Amino acid sequence: MGPVEIGMLSVLAIVILVYLGLYIPIALGLVSFVSVWIMSGKSILAFNFLKVAVGDGVTEYNFATIPLFTLMGLLVSKARLGRDIYDVMNSAFRKVLAGIGMATVGANAIFAAITGSSIASASVFTKISVPEMLRYNYNKRFAVGVVAGSSVLGMIIPPSAMLIIYSFVSEQSVGDMFLAGIIPGLILTVAYIIAIYAMARLWPSYIGEEIRTDDMPALSKTEMFDKAWPVVALIILVLGGIYTGWLTPVEAGAAGASLALIIALLRRSITWQGFWSTLVETGHITAAILLLITMASFYSRMLGFAGLPNQLDALLQEWDLSFFHIMLIYVLMMLVLGTLLDTASIILIVVPLFITLIEGMGLSLVWFGIITVIGAEIGLLTPPLGISCFVIKSTLNDPNISLKDVFLGSFPFAVIMLAVLIVLIQYPILSTALL
Repeated sequence: MGPVEIGMLSVLAIVILVYLGLYIPIALGLVSFVSVWIMSGKSILAFNFLKVAVGDGVTEYNFATIPLFTLMGLLVSKARLGRDIYDVMNSAFRKVLAGIGMATVGANAIFAAITGSSIASASVFTKISVPEMLRYNYNKRFAVGVVAGSSVLGMIIPPSAMLIIYSFVSEQSVGDMFLAGIIPGLILTVAYIIAIYAMARLWPSYIGEEIRTDDMPALSKTEMFDKAWPVVALIILVLGGIYTGWLTPVEAGAAGASLALIIALLRRSITWQGFWSTLVETGHITAAILLLITMASFYSRMLGFAGLPNQLDALLQEWDLSFFHIMLIYVLMMLVLGTLLDTASIILIVVPLFITLIEGMGLSLVWFGIITVIGAEIGLLTPPLGISCFVIKSTLNDPNISLKDVFLGSFPFAVIMLAVLIVLIQYPILSTALL
């Protein structure tokens, strides 16, 4: 058995092990170690590969973005900014048909710009938005579906943990990935809002046919300003600092975390004990992500040693496939894997296989990252895994809303994501215009 065959079997082995429940970094590291050992016949070479991967991971300066943005997101949740964002958006959309659904999308988009986590968005807005929509007679499937669909914005609109992970796997600038995610994130947000309005007009039974809006409270301009300024300040500081070049991504993360702490202290929403627990949680999340990235580096080196990316590139060129066919294969692969694996796993497994091919075609790896993240994020809404859907079900804890309701409710939003993905593939400039 040659190196290429071993490399192909290793990819299959990783997918199976992850699907069976083995911790992703362990699966990546174990299979990579064994594969290098088998290909070389020397265990010492496998240890050297692992040593280099770990050494590179520990010394990478940009890895500091992970704990800083994680801390910022946790502090934002402590400051209860999610509730404030929702109140402002709900007041703004209160007179619009299906306005609470649109408000949920808008609030999720803004919340994504200061937390970067789909899971956090799903958890927060399940508690805030779903009960509110049910109180005004919205369809229960729409109520959970709009939260599930809009929660994925957390992984597209920067700062996004998945964009950070992709940037390390592909050796791209974190700042460039953040800038590239802005326009696609806004496009998806607008697409969701337009789709909700269209469904309310053309498919009222899905939204809710007896929606009440007459007693929906409205905020004064002063109240809206008081609730909105902390969020606006964070977005301007973090994304504005990166976009203007005043701050590097690491510095922007530090500045954002500092401002989020100040806001939480001013609101008296965090105690010293709560701050300590936030720091500990940040450490746990950071350690998990860094181990994941380190083992992904080990996996990429194993694939390069096996020559699998070059062989895949040569094979696809031999077949003389067009750009359309290559992207079709790639998207279908992500959609299939999305029903089994989480987003990080898909990025770590698939990107190293295709990155040589994409570079050889002269395509932007930044654009390719946006396509990868959005394609993989569709899996958050599709069974059997559908992590966002499981988070919503477990957070809601309502016996009248089943997991089936959540999946059916989120299906239209998964279709919209796919449509936006096709547009972004057709027009790469939408992802690279700000670079």
